[in-house]
Amino acid sequence: MPGRIDYHDDPNAPKPNSMVPSVNVIVVNDDGDILLIRRTDNDNWALPGGAIDLGESAAQAAVRETQEETGITPEITGLVGIYTDPQHVIHYTSNDEVRQEFSIVLTGRPVSGWPTPSSESSEVRWVPAAEIEGYTMDRAMRRRIARYLSPDNAPEIT
Repeated sequence: MPGRIDYHDDPNAPKPNSMVPSVNVIVVNDDGDILLIRRTDNDNWALPGGAIDLGESAAQAAVRETQEETGITPEITGLVGIYTDPQHVIHYTSNDEVRQEFSIVLTGRPVSGWPTPSSESSEVRWVPAAEIEGYTMDRAMRRRIARYLSPDNAPEIT
């Protein structure tokens, strides 16, 4: 059984018991490729990211989480959106935590490092934008990447 199950608009989803502010980062290299990880908790491809710890800013958490999960140190360059859809519920089966989505999605560029897997990422790779569709990922990740690739550069807030 996966360690993370995402529910979208599912009346049978478990009820949330927490909300944890988190960040995801769309790190783009000079070739326009996007940094993706294959998550170890559900085997889906995703943007690097995670919870914002007490005492750190969203940008600091974004840099830390990206470094931890990918081996790449990013410089944060912008905002894609803020996603707080109460119909997106994330169940972590290891501790039965059920979170309502709360993710701030930032953009970044790599300043150092080399793609390196971690305990949270079994694979890390640079993916050309045209190939993203071929990667298995949760629809929330797809939406965030689509927003980044959209010609409308206003931040999306849900």
